[in-house]
Amino acid sequence: MNEDEAAAPYATRERFWRGERVAFTPVEPDDAALIQRWRADPVAAHEIGSWPGPLHELSERLVAYAEDRTRDDFLVLLPDDTPIGHIALHEEAFVDGTAEAYLLLAPEHRGKGYGVDALAALTDLAFGELPLHRVEAVTHTANAAALATLRKAGFTQEGVRRSSCLHRGRRHDNALLALLREEWEAQTRPRAWDHG
Repeated sequence: MNEDEAAAPYATRERFWRGERVAFTPVEPDDAALIQRWRADPVAAHEIGSWPGPLHELSERLVAYAEDRTRDDFLVLLPDDTPIGHIALHEEAFVDGTAEAYLLLAPEHRGKGYGVDALAALTDLAFGELPLHRVEAVTHTANAAALATLRKAGFTQEGVRRSSCLHRGRRHDNALLALLREEWEAQTRPRAWDHG
C-alpha cells in the first residue's frame, strides 16, 4: 500500500479543527491499528513508558474514549490527508478549568514542526472554545524533543515529579509543564480559526 492509498480513507473525514499546517479529525475505533503502529515505535514506547498491549484492547479503549466526556481525541492530518499523529485533551475538569495534553507523532513526521503546530491548535481549542484555564503536559525529563516542542508551543516547566515513572526496571523523573489561559492570550501567533 502506498502513501496515497493509506491516506485515502482520511480524505472523507471531517476536519474538526485546523492548525497552520495540520488539521484534526475525531479518532474512530477503526484508527486503532494506525495508532498501535505509532505506539509500537521504540522511541515512542520508551517515552510513553510502556509497550502497547493487544490491538483489541486499544480498539476497546477508543470506543470508550468516544463516550468519555472528560477527553477529546483527534488524529492529526496533513493537508494531503496523511495521518501523522494522535493528539488529545484528557482529564478535562471543567469545574476546575484544567486538562492534560497528549501528543504522539508518527516517527517519520517528528522534528518537522508539526508537533508545535498541533499543540498550538489544541490549546486554541482548549482556551478558545472550552472553558479551560490550565492545560498541563507531562513527559520524561530526558525527553529533550518533547520538552522543546512543548516550550515552543508556550508551555512552561513548573517542576519535576521525582522518581514518578517505572520503565525498563529503572525509576525516571517526569517534568510537569503547563500553559495558562492568560499566557495563551498573550501569544501573538494566528489562532486556529484564522486558518479557515
